[in-house]
Amino acid sequence: MEEVLDFLQRNIKLISIQDVIDMGIMAYVIYRGMKLLKDTSAMRLAKGILIIFAAQIIAESVGLNTVSWILQQIFAFGAIFLAIVFQPELRRMLEQLGKGQGQLRKFLTGTEVDVVAIDQCINQTVSACESMSWTRTGALMVFERQERLSEIINTGTRIDAEPSEALIKNIFFHNSPLHDGALVVRDGRLYAAGCVLPLSSSQALSRDLGTRHRAAVGMSEASDAVLVVVSEETGAISVAIGGMLKRHLSPETLRKILVAELTPEQKEEPKKRKGLLPHKQKSNAERKGKSK
Repeated sequence: MEEVLDFLQRNIKLISIQDVIDMGIMAYVIYRGMKLLKDTSAMRLAKGILIIFAAQIIAESVGLNTVSWILQQIFAFGAIFLAIVFQPELRRMLEQLGKGQGQLRKFLTGTEVDVVAIDQCINQTVSACESMSWTRTGALMVFERQERLSEIINTGTRIDAEPSEALIKNIFFHNSPLHDGALVVRDGRLYAAGCVLPLSSSQALSRDLGTRHRAAVGMSEASDAVLVVVSEETGAISVAIGGMLKRHLSPETLRKILVAELTPEQKEEPKKRKGLLPHKQKSNAERKGKSK
């Protein structure tokens, strides 16, 4: 035991602050890499690469020169091979690194969120989703936050309109030419409709989820946006944030989530905000009475 303690004391003295920082950075890079590859097909490819690497070490140690040489040639082109195989994961990692630019842009430009416009947009969105849930009208909405979604917007039709329940319902009406795509909301305005979103490749998603839900999860994985989905089959309302999907939400729960995610600095004054722009509630009994 004394020898072990003596060994540790001698080696700890040799470790500098730079070594600790170096090890911390490498540990974080490895952790982020493993988290990025988790539950993807790339994880299986990574395991295959590790097996080949272990085989090369074993072949070299036991004197299998031909096998060792072939494996060495494979690893000689490893950088190009990895760039091709892991292209989607590398792109997603770079996108994650670039997410911080939104805060920097806000600091440099001094722009602030228009709370009144966001509140109005939330109210109209919740009312529209409640109505579309009742009529089982499929809908997919993307609420842009710090990270700009210009590439996604370019795939659709720009409208840049003031939000209203009627307009949202009209966009997702089943005979509308824009109903199949996503509606992007920017700075409290309906900015573009009919947009195409990336689908999630996660194996953890339920098999009963349709294209809208997979697109919502995929977009939330690739950006910091908040996505709202109304199921065409069941009328259920869902929200996707950071790759996580919350399903079967009530209109009031939807409103609370949107307020918390889109105007987080206003959490302390929910009563004041709610009094400024009251959300119109409709009970199921009232809807049934109207339908009769």
